[in-house]
Amino acid sequence: MFAVIKTGGKQYRVAAEDVLKIEKVAGEAGDVVEFGDVLAVDSTIGAPLVTGAMVTAAIVEQGRARKVVSFKKRRRQNSQRTKGHRQHLTTVQILEILTDGAKPSKKAAKPVAKAEKPAEDKKAAAAKAASKAAPKQEAAASTAAPLFTAPAGEADDLTKIKGIGPVAKGQLYAQGITTFAQVAALSDADVVRIDENMPFSAEQISDWRKQAKAMK
Repeated sequence: MFAVIKTGGKQYRVAAEDVLKIEKVAGEAGDVVEFGDVLAVDSTIGAPLVTGAMVTAAIVEQGRARKVVSFKKRRRQNSQRTKGHRQHLTTVQILEILTDGAKPSKKAAKPVAKAEKPAEDKKAAAAKAASKAAPKQEAAASTAAPLFTAPAGEADDLTKIKGIGPVAKGQLYAQGITTFAQVAALSDADVVRIDENMPFSAEQISDWRKQAKAMK
């Protein structure tokens, strides 16, 4: 026999002895809880609930889900925000599925074994470790692959262009932009590319290009 119950705004298909995690319900380990919102029992479908049906379960433990991290960053605004959330969950073991107004039996309140952690937890841990390593790999990739190829020969002093300081010059050098001729020859697509990958706006880059053309 199986039943479909509703708790915490979610629906679960359950059978006797099933162990599952649901949205938090009040109680301590060993307490018996009752679910009166039964949507179906075997082939009997409720309208919306099955009259006289009830499911009982014993609380195995109170816990929390793995942390979900939300990260938001505004480009070129010096603003970023990180939030973490761990949802409260209750692990329960289904004891009885009752119909026709039957009452729970006394033997239903028996001790239950602690639920084993599902195999998915290991996969989640591996995914979390991989997500932490990803930013480092991306940073290394960006360092190893500059946006442009620097020409051979001596680099120009790009600080002679108004608006480019020592820090900006170093950033441009790191991305392969080292001469006035390169800046003057930047295409509109190059301007967009720099705008998306470096802390300079398209307006700044267009102004530098105009100055560099005048210096040739």
